[in-house]
Amino acid sequence: MAEQAVQLDELDARLIELLAAEPRIGVLELSRRLAVARGTVQARLDKLTARGAIKGFGPDVTPAAIGFGVMSFVTLEISQRYGHDAVTGHLAEIPEVLEAHTITGGGDVMCRIVARSNADLQRVIDKIVGYEGIRRAHTIIALAELIPYRTVPLTKAAIRM
Repeated sequence: MAEQAVQLDELDARLIELLAAEPRIGVLELSRRLAVARGTVQARLDKLTARGAIKGFGPDVTPAAIGFGVMSFVTLEISQRYGHDAVTGHLAEIPEVLEAHTITGGGDVMCRIVARSNADLQRVIDKIVGYEGIRRAHTIIALAELIPYRTVPLTKAAIRM
């Protein structure tokens, strides 16, 4: 489904903030804390989900907690002959590739990958570049996460615009 721009209001932002803080909270408790009807909360959740503003309600897994303590960012230069779709298919088969984005600048694709150790990182990189559609990889190892992925400040800023 194509994502549509969603205009957030204060209730939407408060709803998202509560869900981010307590992902297991129920609709009834959300309605109680937000001081609105249960049907209002459900309608807002349905709207935000249908339009792609809320992508899911599943667990947010920390790779390091399950044994993947090395995080790296890899810029790939791809062979234009193969194109993005073929490279994307290859990357999707590698479980350690957490995300991939087409980019501008010195490379074509930026990936966030994880590994169990530096030696394991070499294995993952070898698997990535083992595909003939990938010409070169530039790897940067992340030493520490300074700001974790977050969207709550963004939702608050969206209602001020």
